[in-house]
Amino acid sequence: MKVLLIRDVYNLGRAGEIKKVANGFGRNFLIPQKLAVMATPGALQQVEKIQQAAEKRRVALNEEMAGVAEKIKGLELTFTAKVGETGHLYGSITQQAIADAIEEKSGVKIDRHWIESQPLREVGLHHVKVRLTFDLIPEVAVTVESEEEIEKAEKASKGKEKEEKKEKMKLPTIDEIPSFTEPNQDVEKE
Repeated sequence: MKVLLIRDVYNLGRAGEIKKVANGFGRNFLIPQKLAVMATPGALQQVEKIQQAAEKRRVALNEEMAGVAEKIKGLELTFTAKVGETGHLYGSITQQAIADAIEEKSGVKIDRHWIESQPLREVGLHHVKVRLTFDLIPEVAVTVESEEEIEKAEKASKGKEKEEKKEKMKLPTIDEIPSFTEPNQDVEKE
């Protein structure tokens, strides 16, 4: 089935383009969502008008979302999770968790569908793209850390703190105590 796109459709094309799609995708999704129309001769005469209107919408949306993109770009998020022996997480860091963390850190509400990532299931640094518009796709750094490693590091730092406190609290030995009295010389003369 050939359709004329009325709006930009991610991973398909920009408004005004003619695309060949599966019959079910066109009939059940694109046309009911008003993202496309059947590519009839009458609709093909509207291509130029559709492209101009889409360009105006695209420019306005990009200007509106530019501020949001600046807030999000370069954002670093850290998650802790339980990890198995192989380095894989017992659960996963989902798109919704990432969207919530972005909202908490930057104050910008992000829809989970805008996040281009599979659920994260491994420890380490991941670069996740956030698709705000067709053209604006800032990247966020997501670090997944192991709970066990963090606990070990905390125990080690607490152990060092305890040793330092013991060192400070350590009482001097008898040899280290200075003598405040001098021997009485009168007593020695007798």
